[in-house]
Amino acid sequence: MNAPAEILTADVLIVGAGPVGLTMAMDLAARGVKVLIAEIRRYAEPPNVKCNHVASRTMEQFRRLGVARKLRDAGLPADYPNDVVFRTSVTGIELTRIPIPCRRDRYAETQGPDAWWPTAEPPHRINQIYLEPILLEHTAALSGVTLLNRTQVTGFTQDETGVVATATSLDDGGTRTLRARFMVGCDGGSSAVRKQIGAKLEGTAIIQRVQSTYIRAPQLRSLIPGKPAWSYYSMNPRRCGTMFAIDGHATWLVHNHLNAEEPEFDSVDRDRSIRDILGVGPDFEYEVISREDWVGRRLVADRFRDRRVFLAGDAAHLWVPYAGYGMNAGIADAINLSWLLAACVQGWADERILDAYEAERQPITEQVSRFAMDHAQKMIRARRTVPADIEALGPEADARRADIGREAYELNVQQFCCAGLNFGYYYTGSPIIEYDDAEPPAYSMGAFTPSTVPGCRAPHFWLTDGRSLYDAFGPAYTLLRFDRHADIAPLQRAAQATGMPLTVLDVDALAVPAEYVHALVMCRADQHVVWRGDAVPGDSDAFIARLCGRNASAPSSVPR
Repeated sequence: MNAPAEILTADVLIVGAGPVGLTMAMDLAARGVKVLIAEIRRYAEPPNVKCNHVASRTMEQFRRLGVARKLRDAGLPADYPNDVVFRTSVTGIELTRIPIPCRRDRYAETQGPDAWWPTAEPPHRINQIYLEPILLEHTAALSGVTLLNRTQVTGFTQDETGVVATATSLDDGGTRTLRARFMVGCDGGSSAVRKQIGAKLEGTAIIQRVQSTYIRAPQLRSLIPGKPAWSYYSMNPRRCGTMFAIDGHATWLVHNHLNAEEPEFDSVDRDRSIRDILGVGPDFEYEVISREDWVGRRLVADRFRDRRVFLAGDAAHLWVPYAGYGMNAGIADAINLSWLLAACVQGWADERILDAYEAERQPITEQVSRFAMDHAQKMIRARRTVPADIEALGPEADARRADIGREAYELNVQQFCCAGLNFGYYYTGSPIIEYDDAEPPAYSMGAFTPSTVPGCRAPHFWLTDGRSLYDAFGPAYTLLRFDRHADIAPLQRAAQATGMPLTVLDVDALAVPAEYVHALVMCRADQHVVWRGDAVPGDSDAFIARLCGRNASAPSSVPR
């Protein structure tokens, strides 16, 4: 007689232990939520060489979770420039350069296209092969987190109380049952969770194919003239591509952007393309470590939820990895959802609060994915118009290269120093945001206007005690009080009656951004504004009930 399958229980089951799943687990565990993570890879199995950029907004969250410093100390050497340079080839003539400080100078630098950003945590250039192990080590050590490696979730059911999943060991074929109140699919672009809930990816299936090769070439750096860079754009009539410095010494990731008439990854000679991008001859030696070919898409799931099961990261959306916003958007999903799940587990919120996740994240994902696609298409056109004589010598060629360089800078500073994508997005149509009559400022990939309009990120500033504003935020909602005479007792009583955690911060700062024109501003755990005013709402009980999801729309109870 077979032994009964082992049963493991948790508050939240996360499928997938990539950066998105790990970030969600970190945030949930910090809130006292018991987490199970099912991951098909072995523990500490190296990830693919992808995602070379951690956005400023993501670093703000990692600061809150206690891993920003560890991440900042990893990746490229401390003094290695994070510049983006455009050249006729990696070893050829420089066309333009986007200056980005090395990590040693990142906090202190005041000059450059992203040095002005209003944040305690500027962006960080680091490949996922260095990022993910830090997140994994941190997560695995947290109380309340159980990591199940070499484990595949093969199916699940759900009812009004929770989710029951069947998990299979990829080593011995044994099965176990996983029970949780909620489940989140962070299982990537081919997500089995997405398929089982019947969600469909919609959009543009193929924008571009990229032949991507991870190489070891220790002698390459000595062949590159001038100041090193984190990212190299190669523009010549033979082959256009990009190269990223991985360790700053010997390893590099080379992207060969295939043309429309090259429909398959093997339709062009990989070796020749790499040499054309690098600008080296047949005698140059390099070692292929791995191939990381990928297809640029713009696909967004038609829904991010089925009752107690949610999608996040690549399981919910796939797009061209311009501006580094594939992983970063997934982490934004995780941060948006995790505090909502925790609120339900902790008991102070109604489960209708979970309706906010899809209402907020799906429209933003759709919008940002279009930004990325539009930029990718502009880059495709630019690569197709590289003049045949771009490498010629003489004054006329110099002038032509200067023009190309100016165009490349103006287009690409938007993706590599994308203030809009970091700070400018806002949530509309949320059931837990108290909107007023003001319109949020328009934003684009590059442009950003700070605002306290509900739905926007609360503008950052420094407190007189040296802390970032966000360092003083509480675990759920934080009320910023700029006028200490403002009576907030009704809000405090209403929050206490419901058990809703409410942190009151009497603002003490040398300089407060001009956007804070109201006496009171209510913000939530993910730093977005939910309400503002000069006096508490007339019906504080109803207001707090809304923030707790108690007068939000009814949740989905059946598959849509």
